Amino acid sequence: MLPLALAPAQPNLDDLKEAARRVRVDVLRMTHKAQSGHPGGSMSMAELLVALYATRMRVDPKDPKKTTRDRFILSKGHTCPALYAVLAERGFFGKEEYKGLRRAGNLLQGHSDHKIPGVDMSAGSLGMGLGFGNGVALALRRQGSDARVWVMMGDGELQEGSVWESAMTTPFRKLDNLTAIVDANQIQIDGFTKDVKDLEPLADKWRAFGWDVVEIDGHDMQKVIDAYAYADSRVGSGKPVLILARTKKGAGVSFTELKADYHGRALTDDEMRRALPELGETFTGVLQ
Repeated sequence: MLPLALAPAQPNLDDLKEAARRVRVDVLRMTHKAQSGHPGGSMSMAELLVALYATRMRVDPKDPKKTTRDRFILSKGHTCPALYAVLAERGFFGKEEYKGLRRAGNLLQGHSDHKIPGVDMSAGSLGMGLGFGNGVALALRRQGSDARVWVMMGDGELQEGSVWESAMTTPFRKLDNLTAIVDANQIQIDGFTKDVKDLEPLADKWRAFGWDVVEIDGHDMQKVIDAYAYADSRVGSGKPVLILARTKKGAGVSFTELKADYHGRALTDDEMRRALPELGETFTGVLQ
C-alpha cells in the first residue's frame, strides 16, 4: 500500500518503484478482464501518479470529499485505470472493484467519474481538465484555502484549442495553487503525436504563455518527486508551474512501449503471458 500520510512525505524510492510496478500490473489485469480500456496511456503515467499520491496529495480515504483536501484532475480521463490502481493503493476502495471495470452497474467507469471515491472530475471529452482546474483553484483561493490543484493532461490532448485558452487564464489569474502535468508519452490514437500535429517546441510554448516550466524524465522517480517539491515551493510566487514529463506510452513492457496499437486495446491472453513476466508476475488467467 502507498503511505497514508495526509501531508507531503518522502517515502523510500524502492517502495515507490515497487508501487509503480504494481500499478502497471493492475492496469493490465483490469483492462484484460474488461477486454476494453486504454492500457498504453495508463502505463506511461505510473511513476507520475504514484509519486504524486505518495509525496504530495493531502487526501483522506476515510473522507474522500473532505473540503480541505488537495484535488487531482485527470483531464485525459480514458487513462483512468492507472488512477483507479493508485486510489486502490491509497485505500479509497478495494481491488475487487477491478473486475467490474467498464461494466454497467459497477463502480469503475471507462472514464473517471466524480461518483468514484477519490475522483474530483468526471472526464470524457479531452481538453477540459485545465479549465476545470482553473475554476477549482480560483474558488479555493477565494475561500482562503491552502489546498492544491494538480491537473494531468496528455500530449495529444494539447492539440485541443481549449487547452490553450485555459493555459492563458492560469498565469493571468496568478493561480499558483495549480500545477499542470503533461504526460508527454509521444503517441495518440492515430500514431505518433509528432506525425499527427507536431507540438514542439512544447516547453517554449508553455513558457510563452507565462508558465514556469520544468522538463523531466517522467519515469525517473526521484526527478518526478523533485519536480513536485519544486512546484509546491512556487506557491505564492504568482506563477503556475507546468511539469513537462517525457514518457513512453505503454512503458514497462517491451512490446507495448511506443506502440499506438495499445492506446485503446487490452492485451490478449497470449500477450498477458508475455507481458506479466516482464513485470515480475505470472499470468494465471482472467481476473476473478
